[in-house]
Amino acid sequence: MLTTLAVENYRSLRDLVLPLSRLTVVTGANGSGKSSLYKALRLLADAARDGAVAALAREGGLPSALWAGPETVGAVRGTRRTKAVGLRLGFSGDEFGYALDLGMPIPGETAFNRDPEFKRECVWSGPVLRPAALLADRGGPVVRGREPSGAWGREQHRIGLTDSLLTAFADPRISPEVLVVRERIRSWRFYDHFRTDADAPARQARVGTRTPVLDHDGADLAAALQTIREVGDPAELAAAVDDAFPGSRLEVAAAEDGRFALQFHQPRLLRPLSAAELSDGTLRYLLWVAALLSPRPPELLVLNEPETSLHPDLLPALAALIAAAAARTQVVVVTHALPLVRALEAVGDDSALLELEKEDSATVLAGQGLLDRPSWHWPKR
Repeated sequence: MLTTLAVENYRSLRDLVLPLSRLTVVTGANGSGKSSLYKALRLLADAARDGAVAALAREGGLPSALWAGPETVGAVRGTRRTKAVGLRLGFSGDEFGYALDLGMPIPGETAFNRDPEFKRECVWSGPVLRPAALLADRGGPVVRGREPSGAWGREQHRIGLTDSLLTAFADPRISPEVLVVRERIRSWRFYDHFRTDADAPARQARVGTRTPVLDHDGADLAAALQTIREVGDPAELAAAVDDAFPGSRLEVAAAEDGRFALQFHQPRLLRPLSAAELSDGTLRYLLWVAALLSPRPPELLVLNEPETSLHPDLLPALAALIAAAAARTQVVVVTHALPLVRALEAVGDDSALLELEKEDSATVLAGQGLLDRPSWHWPKR
């Protein structure tokens, strides 16, 4: 489980170190930095697939993603910071930690002058970065790793400046721990704003295959729900539907051509409703059911504003679903809906509420002083 998330110089996240729990609820006013925090987590996940550079390019390149505040500002809780020259992301947990430092290339060396380069990158054991805990250490294009004896290997490995060591150095023969960290990050799952319009993929009947993980666009909703019924927890699925829509039940019809179609039975209706007939809120709730009851839970599940298009009456049922998912995997929920926050506080046993706010144009954690921050050290360039 991740216990600490750290971000520096990414948009309004000037210097943020957050504690994470089994269920972490991130809230705050519009413009407080919630979306930036969600994107920062996605950037970390992209690094494990060598996609961080491309993801930043979609944001206009590294200069567009960097902290845009004044060169010298009164930093969070009384310290002072200077002009940002790089973007740092990292996390730690009980077993492993990882951090990356992205910066601009040396002027004149490449025509791709907006592509960030990895200046430092580290994987370590335990919750805090210490020299003795380092497992893999990257400075520029050079990576070194530990031998089984614990000593640094004599061979220095060279990788591309825009390649992450998580992909270029994850060799089970020389760096098995890096491979473990990479695969754990790759299992992270993100869901953000399911489509429910008339042409939404979830409303269409499609050929069904076993689907333990709902796709990000919800196109395989019917197959995912049927998979839960067959290899997951069908009683939990039925309870989740009945909790939100008392007396209702789901069926999945398989046609001769292999297409799966959703059938939603409600009291006092003479026929079931198809996915195309469901209201936006009902369809969205069923999408969350399929996502949260996955029979193949990830290492980390991140939900961005799951309350969108849901009637307030459905939020307690959604909160119960999220709490049930947190019993199987670590969950981070980003939301600005106070009713959902209250519902999650009521059902979450091992949960934490993080409220973000702005101070001197920078995102900070409300009520966090310097002594309250989790222990965190960035690798130096």
